Amino acid sequence: MRSDELTLEQFTTAEQVGPELREALIECWIAVSNAGGAAGFPFPPVDADEVAPAADRLIDGLDHLWSRLVVAFVEGGVAGWVTLHRERHPLVSHWATVRHLQSHPRFQGRGIGTAIMRRLQEIARDELGLDQLHLAVRGGVGLEDFYRRLGWRVVGTWPNALRLTDNDLRDEILMVLDPV
Repeated sequence: MRSDELTLEQFTTAEQVGPELREALIECWIAVSNAGGAAGFPFPPVDADEVAPAADRLIDGLDHLWSRLVVAFVEGGVAGWVTLHRERHPLVSHWATVRHLQSHPRFQGRGIGTAIMRRLQEIARDELGLDQLHLAVRGGVGLEDFYRRLGWRVVGTWPNALRLTDNDLRDEILMVLDPV
């Protein structure tokens, strides 16, 4: 992907996320989930009635110290996004959790996820002064390989933690990026 096609923007307050962006984030989340993406809605199909309340909670929780949203735009449209949530307790405020990384199916395979994660790492290190990033991924879909290529390592597994169907139990794989 040419760098002039992709822009990354950070949002730190709910007021920065206008109605058009809110709708685009919801549409992306629906498209990713319905394409089988492990982005928080494991039982497709989903629609706006299900996704919008989760998106609103995420947007309403944005805070310049504790929660960030990074959005990738290609030619003005949302190509993907991710959130970062920092813990408030002083014992663990040196790390944050990465959630909901997704690339819209129209843009997958074009380096959107990698670009978003590299930008998120810069924000975590340079703006928030974090030492570590944590995330959990659904086993069985190869996501840990993607994150390993970006410097993350597996630190544990919750065996059979996710029940997609009666016959489909998946591990939840715990990963860390340290140092950020």
